[in-house]
Amino acid sequence: MADPRRTQLTYRYERWRAVASGILETAATTFLILIAVRWFEAGSLAKALVAGGGSVGLLLSPWIVSRVESLGWPTAVAASRLACLGAASFLLTGLFPVLPVFVAGSVVAMAASSAAIPLMTQVYQDNYPEPGRGRLFSRTIMIRIAAAALFSELAGRLLSGNLEWFRALLFFFALMFGVAAVCLGRCPSQPLHVSGGTHPFRALRYARTDRLFRQTLVAWMLMGFANLMMLPLRVEYLANPKYEMALTVWWIALLTGVLPNLARLFLSPIWGWLFDHMNFFALRITLNIGFALGILAFFTSNAVPGLILGALIYGASSSGGDVAWSLWVTKFSPPNRVADYMSVHTFFTGVRGLLAPLAGFHLATLLPLPVLAWFCIGLILLATLLLIPEIKFGKKARTASALVKEVSDS
Repeated sequence: MADPRRTQLTYRYERWRAVASGILETAATTFLILIAVRWFEAGSLAKALVAGGGSVGLLLSPWIVSRVESLGWPTAVAASRLACLGAASFLLTGLFPVLPVFVAGSVVAMAASSAAIPLMTQVYQDNYPEPGRGRLFSRTIMIRIAAAALFSELAGRLLSGNLEWFRALLFFFALMFGVAAVCLGRCPSQPLHVSGGTHPFRALRYARTDRLFRQTLVAWMLMGFANLMMLPLRVEYLANPKYEMALTVWWIALLTGVLPNLARLFLSPIWGWLFDHMNFFALRITLNIGFALGILAFFTSNAVPGLILGALIYGASSSGGDVAWSLWVTKFSPPNRVADYMSVHTFFTGVRGLLAPLAGFHLATLLPLPVLAWFCIGLILLATLLLIPEIKFGKKARTASALVKEVSDS
């Protein structure tokens, strides 16, 4: 049972960190790609690297968790140090505004942010009570979403007036990483449980020994690959002159930042409640269908109403995805192995996060975007079919004791 004092303290600083996290989220989803396309006129490789920066951190997360365990650092303190690395990276990117530094700095900063995710999932496991974990998490998500929506609007207007202000934006992102570092450093946490292994990627064994976990990872890989292929192409579709959309920076920020985040804001508490009470696999299937419909509406229309509809559906689905993606392993793993299970999940997210933008930007040069969108919808539907047989396991997943026995028997 979580200590109420630890719960209160964590929740307090997570609400403050949510403001900074929301602003930093706009860097990954909108502004870094926008700067690469409009200011640097970057090629496909550079754009894909910028889009996949966060995935580098996810890919490294099993190694990060292993190192934090070996060093005996409290999890929130380790996450705070990663945030400091992100702040330094954006500071250098703003000081030296040339394409190679911009790409490298963006990748390192976003990698530092995402690498901390398994560490924070362990903090939520330790400090938030299970019956209300989704509810508490969704409340901080609401603050993050509101901050992202407001900042997308303000930064979109700023860059619409003069794109040279992008350097000020990078400095502000560095400041937000600093705020996040302070908040993380004050969250109560403890060192990870020592497993006794030495291999830096030893947590990956859980994907082999746990069948239900493995099946869920496969389905998530298919859905996530499709979604991450199309996500950076939203900005490409709206910003690149070859698609003849002719939209201003403000409109691009509205469609990729403001509207999706408004949908996320209003629906986040509902998804938090559903995560605590609904069959997990039924919830995941519902979200998959939402992502497929959002891709369909956005990329098969060149009219503003269709783009708005696609942005809102995507935002509504992302709202549930925020909670499900961040907390689902707490339903499957032993309490003291949450960071390990999450690092496996984030590792495979990193794999697809690196490969999917590369595939997306490459295929976009060969195929019309509506055709590519239909291909991705097919992948999402395949992922959905794989989850249907698992619905019977989804109400309470499995008990931690059963998982401990399975792992110990392997």
